[in-house]
Amino acid sequence: MKNPVVICFGEVLWDLLPTGKIAGGAPMNVAYQTNNLGMRSRMISRLGSDELGQALRAFLQEKGVSTDLVQTDPEYPTGIVNVTLDEKGIPSYEIVQPAAWDHIELTNEMLDTVANADALVFGSLSCRSEHSKKTLLALLGKAPLRVFDVNLREPFYTQALLEVLLPKANIAKVNDIELDILANWYGMKGGESEQMAALLKKFGFDRIIVTRGEHGAACLSSAGYCSVPGISVKVQDTIGSGDAFLSGFLNQLFAGASDQDCLRFANALGALTATKAGGTPNISQEEIEQFLNGVQS
Repeated sequence: MKNPVVICFGEVLWDLLPTGKIAGGAPMNVAYQTNNLGMRSRMISRLGSDELGQALRAFLQEKGVSTDLVQTDPEYPTGIVNVTLDEKGIPSYEIVQPAAWDHIELTNEMLDTVANADALVFGSLSCRSEHSKKTLLALLGKAPLRVFDVNLREPFYTQALLEVLLPKANIAKVNDIELDILANWYGMKGGESEQMAALLKKFGFDRIIVTRGEHGAACLSSAGYCSVPGISVKVQDTIGSGDAFLSGFLNQLFAGASDQDCLRFANALGALTATKAGGTPNISQEEIEQFLNGVQS
């Protein structure tokens, strides 16, 4: 598919790290990296009418991500997240509430844009408020391909919420911890592939993808189960690695690649992201291919 259009819905915010602030939010990271890989991305979100909001809008515009559907809220502030990193660079998040992105207003332009796009990427965190949740559910009714980056963040999810969102997805991406949570909820036994198969059957996904951090990733679809091993890298932090992975997977999927090749490319992009600071490093397709060639040699 030439020049696919990917719409990302949800949080746009500043990650406040000990070293300073970095633009973030899982859907924004996906929008950024999707655009960086040569696809067209648009962001649906809401910012405060404050300096942080102006700076985020400028950041997105500088990175080539369309902000036409990023609203400005006169009352609520731009979202922030207090981030701490452990000794392995793995982040913990305090997601401050309320924020402007909790109040995304549905518009006809959004509905038309999503209906004419190739995919809508969404997560569970954007549904912590009923306001944005209602907007998302309306958009999901128009989307031709619905990609659910499950992205569970305590205390902002419940089993009841997931049971609303999971059946909407054509593609679901979870990490290994989230797979365990879902499997435990529904009493799904067995190993990874058996749990993935049970979830795919229960919710009617076309594909389910599991990321395992340093231990690689797996995918299950009608083509069968496949996996790739982890790639050893020197980690700076893992912020945005899963988001980059999803961007890479979609990039290859729209190019007509097999699930195995989608995983291979996505795994490399996720690993490369972990070697750099923050969730929006500039990584080219050529750099990914060179990295993969080095891994294979």
